[in-house]
Amino acid sequence: MDLRQLTPDLAVSAQILPEDVARLAEAGFKVLVNNRPDEEITPEIDHQAMAEAAKAAGMEYHYLPFTPGQVTPELISGFGAAIGGQKPVFAYCRSGNRSTVLWALTQAGRLSEAEIIETAAKAGYDLSGVRPLIASLASRAG
Repeated sequence: MDLRQLTPDLAVSAQILPEDVARLAEAGFKVLVNNRPDEEITPEIDHQAMAEAAKAAGMEYHYLPFTPGQVTPELISGFGAAIGGQKPVFAYCRSGNRSTVLWALTQAGRLSEAEIIETAAKAGYDLSGVRPLIASLASRAG
């Protein structure tokens, strides 16, 4: 498992397996966020399997499927709510990039664009392609 820490309370990674969830709980994670649409994967790792693994491990679970290119206000607010409660949070998708994008969009207007882009880059994710969206959301935030 290639866990990448974005903040002290949020780590992201590529796809995990149900058996990884117990290890995450043992490591102290309280919340599991699945950003991988079921259409991309097999039933062994679909959202039902991951929800069951999270429940067995005593973790809160959120299924927020993010299809590339289809960011919605509901998806952003759902991710914000998921990372705004219990901590620490572990989020995953195919590579960790979509989870990182969602984190970045929830931070628009809270952190500077430069801080958001730099934090993602330090974790190995290039968010230059969503920089205009971050700027747009930041301008609306105030």
